Amino acid sequence: MPNYPKKVMRLLRELMTEAYERELHRELMKLEQSFIEWRGGAISNGELSHRVHQYETGPSRALYKRYNGTPLDMSVAYAIATGILKRDEVSEELLEAISGPLGFYQSLRERNELREPDDL
Repeated sequence: MPNYPKKVMRLLRELMTEAYERELHRELMKLEQSFIEWRGGAISNGELSHRVHQYETGPSRALYKRYNGTPLDMSVAYAIATGILKRDEVSEELLEAISGPLGFYQSLRERNELREPDDL
């Protein structure tokens, strides 16, 4: 990762956290539906337990790896390229600073090679 100024690093950390929270919220809302079904008697205790396990080994793990095992600039660029973060939420200064990683993800998207958030 390039040596960004402190201000850019702070913005990257803030935006990475926001992107992670948005994706985590989306996945937890899916899991919440399983709890609703369980409380309503539509699924068994065992099925709920299985779904929780699937969440932990699937979406939860994938999100953790994406946002904790990837450089900040790449995480934020991914979030912008996939629409998790809107471009108008990101300062021009930051967009310019991460133009390389952003261009990488945009080129993947143009070639239909970018793994979208719902593809977890």
